[in-house]
Amino acid sequence: MKALCYTEIGGALELMDVPAPACPDDGVVLDVVATGVCRSDWHAWKGHDPVVLPHIPGHEYSGVIAAVGPSVTRWKVGDRVTAPFVLGCGQCEYCRAGDAQVCPDQEQPGFTRPGSFAQQLALPRADTNLVHVPDEVDLIAAASLGCRFATAFRALTAHGRVHRGQWVAVHGCGGVGLSLVMIAVALGARVIAVDVSPAALAAAAELGAEAGVNASEVADTAAAVFELTGGGAHVSVDAIGHPATVAASVASLRRRGRHVQVGLLLAEKAMTAVPFDLVISRELEIFGSHGMAVGDYPEMLAAVADGRLHPRQLVGEVVAFEQATGVLAAMDRPGGAGMTVIRI
Repeated sequence: MKALCYTEIGGALELMDVPAPACPDDGVVLDVVATGVCRSDWHAWKGHDPVVLPHIPGHEYSGVIAAVGPSVTRWKVGDRVTAPFVLGCGQCEYCRAGDAQVCPDQEQPGFTRPGSFAQQLALPRADTNLVHVPDEVDLIAAASLGCRFATAFRALTAHGRVHRGQWVAVHGCGGVGLSLVMIAVALGARVIAVDVSPAALAAAAELGAEAGVNASEVADTAAAVFELTGGGAHVSVDAIGHPATVAASVASLRRRGRHVQVGLLLAEKAMTAVPFDLVISRELEIFGSHGMAVGDYPEMLAAVADGRLHPRQLVGEVVAFEQATGVLAAMDRPGGAGMTVIRI
């Protein structure tokens, strides 16, 4: 099969001929229709997240089942599916509790195993991890759900506990940030978008953000959010993963507010200072959000199928497979708003 692969950290992403994957006994082989390009893929390519070389990236995907292992009971050839970027073991205490996103024996296509920048993808533990894509949801949109959109959905519903009329501050309006804006607006929240890019702020406004803060022009974004919301956001999310953004997000919260960390903080940024004087005095809550388990998908997919959520609107560019060799390098520089999706 054809796959986009790199052989060294930061090296060229090349279209190569590689062996087609074998079907796991408990899994499936997927004919990949589309795959998202996520900043997490860029982190691995940069060496911030270890992978075995040569490596096929990609962890947001949708497709049609091409082969089914003998121990699989819930799926058949021809089914339209996607999956969370974390594949749980299905057996541990966390998986049994419905929290496969923190499974200690998890696997991740695009990180611990070959990813979805390829014509085919082998997925183990299919009965535990696959998600049916309704006919009302196109597969380009479905390819954006497995990481950024699902993470945003769970960040706001499970951790943020967002209610109608509350203020939500979104720091960083790339793919996950714009997902947060769309979902927060659908939940009835009032959204403040923070970014350095006028294009990203304009995209957030189109999705329903009431106000935008240009971080390249405002010295203290936390103070700006605090003023715009009349005392701070009820929920604030760092969708970038930068020490300054973490601090600004926490400082922008009103008393008893909730900060949710979605953006990755890796390598030298992993140990990040947080204004814990405010955490204590304002009784703030701090959460990490790492994807979403299969059991939480039906609520999100129902909102997509009935038109309350429109993830297809967040796809800024669809790139043909043969022309996608530059998609990771493009993340080194500011780009347009929205997600990039590769059509395989």
